[in-house]
Amino acid sequence: MISQSGSDKTLVNTLRNLPGTPKEYRFEDLKMATNNFDDVKNKLGQGGFGAVYRGTLPKDKTQVAVKKFLRDKISSTHDFLAELTIINSLRHKNLVRLLGWCHKNGILLLVYEYMPNGSLDHHLFFKEGTNKTPLSWHLRYKIISGLVAALNYLHNECDKKVIHRDLKASNIMLDSDFNARLGDFGLARAIENKKTSYANLHGVPGTMGYIAPECLYIGKATRESDVYGFGAVLLEVVCGQRPWTKNLDYQFLVDWVWHLHRQGRILEAVDPRLENEFEAEEAERVLKLGLACSHPIASERPKMQTIVQIISGSVPVPYVPPFKPPFVWPAADQSGASSGDPSSSEPTAATLEYSPINTTFFAR
Repeated sequence: MISQSGSDKTLVNTLRNLPGTPKEYRFEDLKMATNNFDDVKNKLGQGGFGAVYRGTLPKDKTQVAVKKFLRDKISSTHDFLAELTIINSLRHKNLVRLLGWCHKNGILLLVYEYMPNGSLDHHLFFKEGTNKTPLSWHLRYKIISGLVAALNYLHNECDKKVIHRDLKASNIMLDSDFNARLGDFGLARAIENKKTSYANLHGVPGTMGYIAPECLYIGKATRESDVYGFGAVLLEVVCGQRPWTKNLDYQFLVDWVWHLHRQGRILEAVDPRLENEFEAEEAERVLKLGLACSHPIASERPKMQTIVQIISGSVPVPYVPPFKPPFVWPAADQSGASSGDPSSSEPTAATLEYSPINTTFFAR
């Protein structure tokens, strides 16, 4: 038997004592379930921290998703365990559930529920000529409603309020009934934890179009930055286009939709593959909500409690100005900027136009 390092022993002991006691799986069973982690037949996807494989457990034939972590991506066992403890404590019908774990010879595996309909990303963006059909408007609104419920739970209802930090279509999974299940909590942090900085994730690139502009300055995730990412997803779902899609003279989807809003033609942004088979009132509501959530100033974005009411139709969307407001941030002086500490200098007001292209930093 190969001896474990001190950090590995700490990891295993903590995993075995997590509240709720997630199941400890045998490595041999997971290896068999995934056909020895077959990259061709079983691999579902690849992320910044490792790969995910579809598996069928040999004993009861249960289908699972197995996340295999790259050892060099777990830079801090303490931080990883803190985040895993958060994931294990979450219980909501619109979150992908952690079933268990396995650790052997430095290899860490997490076992999750398998989502048979894959990710939202795969249903929104696929090559023409495939057998896939575009998601109906009914399913799109259903998915949005489930995502809203999941985020509201994370921000306001669970015991430790949680920031997801990596909202995007590829992290929204779909169960057999196309209910949204928010997954990939590799970056999730408890709000009370001061280490919510993107800068803790060394060398991990950002995802264009999903990261809020203020994160360029403060390097820290907040509820408001989650709402910004949610807004980008809303526009993706309704328009059927990625955040960085260029339309006319606009390099980003949000700017094009804002242009249509200004001209009173916002419904022209709806995915043409729907062939006008959608509820106009709902589509306008979601598009305007997407713009409200994409407001460059964090304090102007709606809160998740309000978003729940907007999606249910019980309250109207907040006012969306015809022109996208400029991003206003406190400008640090030369010494403050070099130190990386926003509080190390006296801020002054600065205004600039924000382009999502400048987000390849500090987050996956």
